Amino acid sequence: MKIETNLEAYNYNLPQKLIAKNPIYPKSKAKLLVYKKNEDKVIHTSFKYFFDFIPKDCLIVLNDTKVLPARIYGKKQSGAKIELLYHKTIKKNKFLVQIKGKVKVNDILEFDDNLICNILELKDNGLRIVEFYKNNKLLDSINLFKILESIGHTPLPPYIKRKDDINDRLNYQSVFAKNLGSIAAPTASLHFSKNDINKIKKLNHCFITLHIGAGTFFNVEADDITKHKIHKEDYFISDIAKEKIDNAKKILCIGTTATRCVEYYTKTKILNGECDIFIHPLNPPLKTKYLLTNFHLPKSTLLMLVSSFIGLSKTKSIYEIAKENQYRFYSYGDGMLII
Repeated sequence: MKIETNLEAYNYNLPQKLIAKNPIYPKSKAKLLVYKKNEDKVIHTSFKYFFDFIPKDCLIVLNDTKVLPARIYGKKQSGAKIELLYHKTIKKNKFLVQIKGKVKVNDILEFDDNLICNILELKDNGLRIVEFYKNNKLLDSINLFKILESIGHTPLPPYIKRKDDINDRLNYQSVFAKNLGSIAAPTASLHFSKNDINKIKKLNHCFITLHIGAGTFFNVEADDITKHKIHKEDYFISDIAKEKIDNAKKILCIGTTATRCVEYYTKTKILNGECDIFIHPLNPPLKTKYLLTNFHLPKSTLLMLVSSFIGLSKTKSIYEIAKENQYRFYSYGDGMLII
């Protein structure tokens, strides 16, 4: 069977009305499409019954990253308005950001709470390297994060066509979020309530940390997907998680980010650093057997990751079924369990 590497093959049409702009309440009412690989069977249910479908004797791996209020609004010294999105820390006092509005090296940007940004370098991909000050003091990531927590906005994905509100601070965060550093949520995790996590903690499970960057939303530019250079994301795996992953015969990853982290570790045996593994049908997962995920954007690396589990043809077929049954797509949408 030919494995498709042409980017256009991963395209599909999605009506705007199926893009979820807000989550469902209670969380247990979100739809869940279960695909049983061995039986080639689709089951329509809800997250209320998620635990009925967990395969026996599997390790459940979750990503406990915490989303930063990474978007801030300010102005240039000229008075022109500016929007800045924090991406990641490069060094102790240097940061990678995305800025809406024209800037040049040595421009000074002003934000609330006396936060000042100095432009150090313009990257070819539209990103900028900057440093931040408050009251003439150069800031490290710890102190910058404190200010972002105070003045920042929830970095909703670009396809949610509305401004963030106070509810997003809670909704766009998993109930087990712990380690601050992401600018996007591990969206499969958003389906779980505190009661669900108490149930998971009674099962064989572990937490890893992978800080999701804006690169997760970047377009694949290469016509041949195998030529795409995927973004890098910081990750950390504890000794406890390492032992559980090493000993697991079957792994259910909660989300694509947990999958990428597990698979990168499986390939490299490195417990922390930068994850840049691109999982697709020609580079399928080695350790992860089952996956809980949301419904992803056309031509995205996340759609390619799902296709690595069940093939592109089956993935697109299931997506058509989801559309026919009015499933809600993307970050605040419904879920899909591959077992």
